Amino acid sequence: MSWDLATPFVVDIQVMADDIDGLGHANNAVYVSWLERCAWRHSQYLGLDLAEYRRLDRAMAVLRHEIDYLASAYEGQELQMATWIVESDQRLKMDRRFQLVRPADGLTLLRAKTTFVCIELSSGKPKRMPIEFVEGYGCALQLPFPLEL
Repeated sequence: MSWDLATPFVVDIQVMADDIDGLGHANNAVYVSWLERCAWRHSQYLGLDLAEYRRLDRAMAVLRHEIDYLASAYEGQELQMATWIVESDQRLKMDRRFQLVRPADGLTLLRAKTTFVCIELSSGKPKRMPIEFVEGYGCALQLPFPLEL
C-alpha cells in the first residue's frame, strides 16, 4: 500500500448498506465515523482505552476536522483507514492525519487532519495532558521527515 507517511496504524473497513446515502455512495458523515473508529482503535492500541481515560479523568476530544473527500466508496467495498499522530504540544493539543485507501485499486478516497484537545472528563474543560498521554501518544508521534542514516 502506498501510504502518505511511514508506519501507519491501519484499520480495515467494510462499506455496509447502512453507510450508503440517497446518492448511492457512502455518506460523508459515515467517513467521519470511520475517522473516529480509527483514532479510537489506535488510542486503545497505545494503552489509552476508555478505562484509562476514566481513571485519569482525561480524554482527547475533537476540536476540529479538516477533510478532503477525494473519491466515493460503495457498498461492499473493502477499505483501509490509516492514521498517524503528526503533532503534539504535549500540553493540550494533538493532531492526527488520516488516509482512506481502497486496496483493490490503490486509490486514496480521503485525506483528513483532526485536532484534538485534552479535556477533564468530570468538568468537560480543557486540562493539561497527564504524563500517560504525553508518553503514550508521544511514542506514536510521527517525525515530519524520515531520518537518513
